[in-house]
Amino acid sequence: MSLSLDQLQAFVAAAEAGSFSAAARRLGKAQSVVSAAVSNLEIDVGNALFDRAGRYPVLTRAGERLLAEARVILERCEHFRGVAKSLGEGVETRLVLAVDELYPEETLGQLLEAFSGRFPAVELEVLFPLMEDVSRLVLEGGADLGIMWRQEVLPPELGFHALGWMPMQILCAPDHPLASQRVDWEELKRYRQLMVATRTDSEEKMRLRVAADVWWVESQWVIVELVKRGLGWAFVPWHVVANSPAAAQLVSPPLAFQQQDWPVAMELVWHKQRPLGKAATWLRERICAQPLPNAPQRGA
Repeated sequence: MSLSLDQLQAFVAAAEAGSFSAAARRLGKAQSVVSAAVSNLEIDVGNALFDRAGRYPVLTRAGERLLAEARVILERCEHFRGVAKSLGEGVETRLVLAVDELYPEETLGQLLEAFSGRFPAVELEVLFPLMEDVSRLVLEGGADLGIMWRQEVLPPELGFHALGWMPMQILCAPDHPLASQRVDWEELKRYRQLMVATRTDSEEKMRLRVAADVWWVESQWVIVELVKRGLGWAFVPWHVVANSPAAAQLVSPPLAFQQQDWPVAMELVWHKQRPLGKAATWLRERICAQPLPNAPQRGA
């Protein structure tokens, strides 16, 4: 079998256009060339692809089945050309992005949708470490870019750009002692706090610790579920509160020591001594230009 891309293109064009003459016009070729390409393809695959008994050719059952395969082959060829073009332009083949769960998933989705449209041939891996685990990945070469909450002490090898503030809401179950009052700092200390956990012990891990009794959990979403079950209270990003079904059953009491929800600063980090390729540079600039969404007003 020695089928060619020209044969597959002629076959797909004829099936989609409804006739060999219309396919020829679409491809900018003579009708005889298209007809010959389809006929030769039928010989190569050992199946009639069209029933030519009527005025217009009609796909046979074999033709209908092989049409899907031909489209896949042609699509992959276009992808191959795109990858080759990107490589020729100096675009990296693979990119790793590390993102803390504090960053809103809808904002991330918008960014990656735009990235896919601009760099469709780049293989992307998105990781979800927590807090300083993000900067550690970037520092050690496990990620090209990282979105994280701001570290008090950032390694000097890393560059950063401030992205804005992410409000954290205090959550507790409706029957929790904190649910029925305006909460002051001392009251928070009395009850178990549920906190996100990194893989290592560090000062960053302790920054939002208030209570003496703490459970460490490696997921904001699981924390909400545990809060729902009355296992403690927690500071949770507003977008997790807005999108978690479990959060609808929870209470967010007002803070007596602060006029707004507890804010956490977000930043983008990269390695200063590891040059970014075109795709990573584009993504870094896009993330820097993308504002963080505002939290909805309570009761809205």
